Amino acid sequence: MEATQYPAHWEADVVLADGGTAHVRPIRPADADRLRAFYSRLSAESIYFRYFGPRPRLSDKEVAFFTNVDYVDRVALIATIGTEMVAVVRYDRVDPAEAEVAFLVEDAHQGRGVASVMLEHLAATARERGIETFIADVLPANMRMMGVLRQVGYTAQSRFADGVVRMTLDLTPTETSAEVTASREHRAEARSIARLLTPGSVAVIGASREPGGVGQTVLRNLLAADFTGPVYPVHREVRAVAGVRAYPSVKDIDGEVDLAVLAVPADSVIDVVKECAEKGVRGLVVVSSGFGETGSKGRARQDELARIARAYGLRVVGPNCLGIANTDPSVRLNATLAATVPGRGRVGFFSQSGALGTALLQRVAQRGIGISSFVSAGNRADVSGNDLLQYWEEDEATEVILLYLESLGNPRKFTRLARRISRGKPIVVVKSGGTTQGVPIGHSASALRLQDSALSSLFEQAGVIRVDDLIQLFDVGQLLACQPLPAGPRVGLVSNSDALGLLAVDACVSAELEPRPPVNLGATAGAAEFGTALAGVLADPDVDAAVVIYMPPIPGDARSVAAELVRVSREAGKPVLATFEGQLGMPPELRTDPDALPERGSVPSYAAPEEAVRALAHVVRYALWRKQPHGAPPELDHLDTEAARAIVETTLAAAARAAVPDQATAAPPPALEATEGTGPAAIPDQAGSIRPAVSEPAVAPEPVDSVGVGPVEIDATELLACYGLTVWPAEVVATPEEAVAAAERLGWPVVLKAADPEAAKRAGTVRLGLTSAAAVRHAYADLAGQLGADVVLAVQRMAPQPAVPTVVNVLEDPAFGPVVSFGLGEVTARLLRDRGFRLAPLTAEDAAGLVRSVRAAPLLFGEYGYPPVAVGALEELLVRVGRLANDLPEVSRLDLDPVLVGESEVLVLGARAVLRSPEGPRRDGGPRRLA
Repeated sequence: MEATQYPAHWEADVVLADGGTAHVRPIRPADADRLRAFYSRLSAESIYFRYFGPRPRLSDKEVAFFTNVDYVDRVALIATIGTEMVAVVRYDRVDPAEAEVAFLVEDAHQGRGVASVMLEHLAATARERGIETFIADVLPANMRMMGVLRQVGYTAQSRFADGVVRMTLDLTPTETSAEVTASREHRAEARSIARLLTPGSVAVIGASREPGGVGQTVLRNLLAADFTGPVYPVHREVRAVAGVRAYPSVKDIDGEVDLAVLAVPADSVIDVVKECAEKGVRGLVVVSSGFGETGSKGRARQDELARIARAYGLRVVGPNCLGIANTDPSVRLNATLAATVPGRGRVGFFSQSGALGTALLQRVAQRGIGISSFVSAGNRADVSGNDLLQYWEEDEATEVILLYLESLGNPRKFTRLARRISRGKPIVVVKSGGTTQGVPIGHSASALRLQDSALSSLFEQAGVIRVDDLIQLFDVGQLLACQPLPAGPRVGLVSNSDALGLLAVDACVSAELEPRPPVNLGATAGAAEFGTALAGVLADPDVDAAVVIYMPPIPGDARSVAAELVRVSREAGKPVLATFEGQLGMPPELRTDPDALPERGSVPSYAAPEEAVRALAHVVRYALWRKQPHGAPPELDHLDTEAARAIVETTLAAAARAAVPDQATAAPPPALEATEGTGPAAIPDQAGSIRPAVSEPAVAPEPVDSVGVGPVEIDATELLACYGLTVWPAEVVATPEEAVAAAERLGWPVVLKAADPEAAKRAGTVRLGLTSAAAVRHAYADLAGQLGADVVLAVQRMAPQPAVPTVVNVLEDPAFGPVVSFGLGEVTARLLRDRGFRLAPLTAEDAAGLVRSVRAAPLLFGEYGYPPVAVGALEELLVRVGRLANDLPEVSRLDLDPVLVGESEVLVLGARAVLRSPEGPRRDGGPRRLA
């Protein structure tokens, strides 16, 4: 087969098992010299394992054969670090659905997870080309390669014959393979951040003698924090900075450099990155500005920074960032522009804003909240919040995660990670841009298309605590860092002020908490009274948390009261919050040790009772989410996913043929001549054994290229049937007599309505309960007069009543992937946009939560005069729709409108779908790759 166009979408930056990076891409003819150099660095053992015998060099014919592939039947991917090839994997199709596969990794990079990640990418390319099975012949002594093939998670079989182990891999993705990929991704990305936050040495490149300069500020902050390793100022002209010996270049530094902080002009950054790569630096923090925030030229420079750094194996924080910090006593890293960094604590803090970062750190320090580590990503060219989530999940010193986000680079991955991590560690998020969903200039991310309420719903599904502002971020964070989670929403109140106690009660009711009558101790109450009252409240089995208000009108023994609150709180095991003399944060007297940073058991204080209650309400909702079973998407019966896939592909292929009439009838190109000969000189096959060369490789049937086709709107009845869902039958009619005949076939009574789904939503376009031919004729004339003589109408049998109309939609969002939305179908609910959202696929718990997330949900449960309806059947429908959405990325939109939920069943009265060929894999689908 003739070589197809170079598949650029197969290129990817990947994180290796040790936290370094590499670039994976298809091989090209221009890689001939690179292949020769790579081969020259291989050990005799690696060559023997690959070719089953000695092969000291590759001939020119072999090099040409290996570097000239058609990207269909013969595919090779290479991994590069810098300018050098470090690995190659390849397959040769031997049958329409089967290919032989082989790997070769440079000795110096074996054990870094190169082969594993490249196998993921090669399998994805193979599936794209219709290959279902890989075959590999491996020598028994090559245990490492057999481990790679067995541990990937695909269904594998092996047999031994003629001194070779033949391994067969079914490339169908499995639950195990998905878990293996996610686990490897997690470990690799966590290690890549650990390399940044736990360096053994730091170079500050651009550290000048200029007072207040960016580089000198970072250097002085590193020294002031007493960083535990050597610090190297780099400046081309001076001998010392801040009393520390300076070096003209990072390459001139005598010792190893783990982390480099770049404070040089933007147009010099790329050259410095390359110098750092040559030196063996493991990570970069770029505080320099002049990148994406300055416009198109700066954005191009920023993209080049990320590309070059990743290509050379480096992760980058920034550019235009505040820096990073780690309070671990064994590290003591303050590589930031902020002179004030909070002390040691249990909170991991991520901020995208560099300008805001200093103020945020000061506010955290003022509250007395300690942090474990801090990262300011700035323009987020590379390292993002997702990377930090992976790291903090593993970091034992981090118990609470605070995120200030201005953009989301890979939202679907964020929700996947957050859903997993939130089960053990709370994540509190402030997401700016809620009214516009815009992205700050310079950020390497796209604006979100989903409305902000949908984003909140998806965060809720993932267990993320979303708050409105930075004050709430810290209010919630200090509670989570110091107090246990509440078991429920019941709140006890202890106060020395009637007025403040009533304010707290009102705040609880507004926050949907359940306040108990406040215990008012009076203005003169002291430590003994507060201790006794609080102990009594917490001992009540009907109390899950307590809010204490201590606002004496005249000065009292505040320290004794505080000590008593801390003592009782620690003994009770229930969360206690306070409004203690209006103080905000973690005042020393409310800490378990007044002379140390706040530990577990310290009592957080808030300026007003309403603020304490608001923070508690967020934590109560999170605690209830954690207690719920999370489950997995259930196994469903009556599914025919192959038929659904055929419907989608056939429809899009037909649309492609209509767009390009000669595409499907063009003659196939001639086969590629592989080589000559059938003896020992023949080309080695992809598993390393010698086999005869063939002049015409086996090829799979070539599908019509439907990439970019769409949108194509279809009736979704047949598609839904593949997922066990039936659409209530309807017939389109063009005359009154056709309408009467359709009614006779469908059964009386019937409905006559506009066939156009959008027109049918308008008031007055539906006629219900028609029981006779005369009624149908009259209704037809009425609607034709209202909508025009050429209107297209539809007849549908009247659905059983009573029933509640609802609407179910699916949207294939470019950032989040498939999103299922639900709401009631009544006009008021539509006008108020009362809708809930969940990412597909849905678990049973997701479906139940989605139904109950809308404000009008009580109408489904027998309230306000409505009869109880079949909510269970509705939830099953949502699960099935979610499965369809997850299986078929080509379904750009699916509208089930209306869906009538009756007393015993759910009826879909209308269903339309819009199909579109996806531009590539989903953001969080396919093999591991950096965004």
